[in-house]
Amino acid sequence: EKSLDAAYAALAEDLPLPEAVPGGMAAYRQTLAASFVLKFFTGVCVELAQKVVASTEDLPAAPLISEREASAARTFISEARPLTSGAQRYHIPSGGMQVSSVAAKSGEDHEALNEKNGEGDANKRAPVGQPIQHVAALAQCTGEAQYVDDLPSTRDTLHAALVLSDKPNAKLASIDASEALAMEGVVGFFSAKDLSEEDNVWGPAAQDEQLFRRDVVTSTGQSIGIMVAETQELAQRAARMVKVQYEDLGPPVLTIDDAIRAQSFMGSTLTMECGNIDEAFKESDLVVVEGEFRIGGQEHFYLETCSAHVVPGEGDELTVYTSTQTPMKTQKFAAHACGIPINKVVCRMKRMGGGFGGKETRTVFISSAAAFAAHRLGRPVRINLDRDVDMWITGTRHPFLGRYRAAADRQGKLKALDLQLYCNAGYSLDLSEPVLGRAIFHSDNVYKIPNVRILGRMCKTNTVSNTAFRGFGGPQGLLVCEAWLDHLATDLNMAPEEVRKRNLYAFDGDVTHFHQTLDRCPVQRMWKELSDSSELARRMADVTTFNAANRWRKRGISMLPTKFGISFTAKFMNQGAALVHIYTDGTVLVTHGGTEMGQGLHTKMQQVTARALRIPVGDVHIRETSTDTVPNSSPTAASASSDMYGMAILNACEQIMARLTPYVKKAEGDFKKAVNTAFFDRCDLSAHGFYKTPNIGYDWTLPDVERGRPFNYFTYGAACSEVEVDVLTGDMRILRADLLMDVGNSLNPAIDVGQVEGAFTQGVGWTMIEETVWGCDEFPWLKPGACHTRGPGNYKIPSFNDTPVDMRVSLLKDSENCLAIHSSRAIGEPPLFLGASAFFAARSAIASARADAGLTGHFTVSTPLTPERIRMACGDALASKFAATCMQRSRPSAFV
Repeated sequence: EKSLDAAYAALAEDLPLPEAVPGGMAAYRQTLAASFVLKFFTGVCVELAQKVVASTEDLPAAPLISEREASAARTFISEARPLTSGAQRYHIPSGGMQVSSVAAKSGEDHEALNEKNGEGDANKRAPVGQPIQHVAALAQCTGEAQYVDDLPSTRDTLHAALVLSDKPNAKLASIDASEALAMEGVVGFFSAKDLSEEDNVWGPAAQDEQLFRRDVVTSTGQSIGIMVAETQELAQRAARMVKVQYEDLGPPVLTIDDAIRAQSFMGSTLTMECGNIDEAFKESDLVVVEGEFRIGGQEHFYLETCSAHVVPGEGDELTVYTSTQTPMKTQKFAAHACGIPINKVVCRMKRMGGGFGGKETRTVFISSAAAFAAHRLGRPVRINLDRDVDMWITGTRHPFLGRYRAAADRQGKLKALDLQLYCNAGYSLDLSEPVLGRAIFHSDNVYKIPNVRILGRMCKTNTVSNTAFRGFGGPQGLLVCEAWLDHLATDLNMAPEEVRKRNLYAFDGDVTHFHQTLDRCPVQRMWKELSDSSELARRMADVTTFNAANRWRKRGISMLPTKFGISFTAKFMNQGAALVHIYTDGTVLVTHGGTEMGQGLHTKMQQVTARALRIPVGDVHIRETSTDTVPNSSPTAASASSDMYGMAILNACEQIMARLTPYVKKAEGDFKKAVNTAFFDRCDLSAHGFYKTPNIGYDWTLPDVERGRPFNYFTYGAACSEVEVDVLTGDMRILRADLLMDVGNSLNPAIDVGQVEGAFTQGVGWTMIEETVWGCDEFPWLKPGACHTRGPGNYKIPSFNDTPVDMRVSLLKDSENCLAIHSSRAIGEPPLFLGASAFFAARSAIASARADAGLTGHFTVSTPLTPERIRMACGDALASKFAATCMQRSRPSAFV
């Protein structure tokens, strides 16, 4: 011990790190160095002891290391990782088929298919419900699938690069592009002076943004102009040569804490209340907890960065090829910037290389800038952001701060919640209001809380405008909920899983805090099924035994449920359209308003089409999404696209089949022969289908009980994760993850399982690995307002080594949903929160380490729970020593 203490002291003296050291993490870096000394010492002692025992010589005894302390010598790096295994379990049901309003006797969508409305074998689902491979899977895996940057350029195509601000809060004194424009091959530079004030304004909700900044910049990375040249390299070099002079306007507001101090808020203050919160807290014999929880942002890190290729035509026509989830807004704002009617612009989108919400709005200013340049120059213009620029300027998942006061009785029944939620919106509103609203809607997770009061504020800061990300605020609300529930469980001296179990919503009749009644809620059944299948009770006992035997390696296990509301919370967006053409060879071309970003939407829509027309899936093709075939489409978001476009396609197919059925019967079921006969008989073989989600709508301005029904239905899930933590380094491994999702009668279980696995992994990244860092008071070694995490060097996403060693995914049986296409449920976003089960499992492991260090009771850790945060939270003598000397706060730095 004396030798080790001397070594630690020498390290502290030789490697002193101030908190402002470049790279940050001063306390962790010094703790890690001392921890490596302990690992080395322990490892050498263990090895010497083995050699002494094995030796025939008379060797001195090695320092005695107990088996419990010997765990310090182990590392995940030196140990072979077990071979990863996985299991996927699902049942292919029969029945649950539906008709649209076209064929329904009731005239309403989602009527059950039966003999009365047109089919004898109504239980036959295939090809709907079959685990068909993603139709573009092979093309994507071989590199044959084309993206925007793969489109061929004509000889006169130009390339563009954005000129971006490098000050977070400043006046634009001057912009001088003369030196850049003098370069050979540079064609033009456009800025705010080239547009009218009206044409320069844009915004997805409130038009509070500028295509090019005119007078002031309010964040680094804002567009000041666009440089156009003969090559991409030249355009980027010329953009860097533009001289911009600034006049600082004072210290920037960068974090939620900054915004609260400065009262820098925007948009509406969102409130929600049910029950009587003040009276509830006055009840006797309650356990009441108060605290706050910080949630970091998350970079989308789609494989294909934002890109656009704009081709001008005759008479002001523009064709915009772009990687976007929102063809309608792309079309609208390109036309707006160019001062031309919307009908002169066509947006065409074949596929994206990932989106995750990051391309729901933040692609628009990029494609609009390229469209403006193409329109002015009369030549095609393409722009493709480098990864570092894309990560800098397109926004992230909203960082959140939750401040809570919660109460439960001594039996663990929840009684009251008083919650304030703050999100870091960035410099503009973008979609922050509905993101915050969804966080409020999901602040109950799956628990009945009789008395609730929630207030939400959007913080206006001098950072990038944050935006949609898979889950759209829901995961943040869910995570804050689990944080205060975990706090209550600690003070109740109960396992969090027991508190969760005692407060789950009932199967029927419970009412949420936003006054929506739950019907056929399967969460209690799912909790029991997963508890049994994951062997939760046995494994919790095994974890306790393991932790008692190991001082420096700890395990934790956690089981979480989830509930996710399906629908856009803006009522007008819950509409979808489709266009179906049958050609004379019997093949079918489908176009709908949804976009394909790898999630398998087109595959599912081909299955729906094939089933409705009773033809093979191979005879159905979806070419692209385009605003000249299906106009005015909502963004592909909110997990609702299969629901909306599936019903729209079904509507169109039933229109055609109403006309075609006599010919099919006459042809004795020969579809191709029937189509030819119908064509020569002048029968219309095309149809436009439309669907609007019924019985929804929510108005925040009305009294709580009158606001309406925000969601059509809910998708439910549960996960149980077990992790192992190296206390001395903070390294973590997921040993096993069991996931159970309710997808109703799945449209395609293979794709749905893939969505569950991918969402879980992204959720693990959000809560455990991925950290966005901007220069602020928390990171004094960075220039204020500078984005540090602009590439994989500084920003880590989950890798192969971060996947669970054992991953088991199951889809719930016998849970059809009569409110969505063919009794299915949406799946894109709901599973993401289940990745947080790894966070709470790691938190449990940390609690064991803290108990060994003599620390008991509640403690707070922020997300992401990186190795730094794990290590410093363990509370042993080494961590405490350097935390006391190197950290001004009681926690590691975080950008929230």
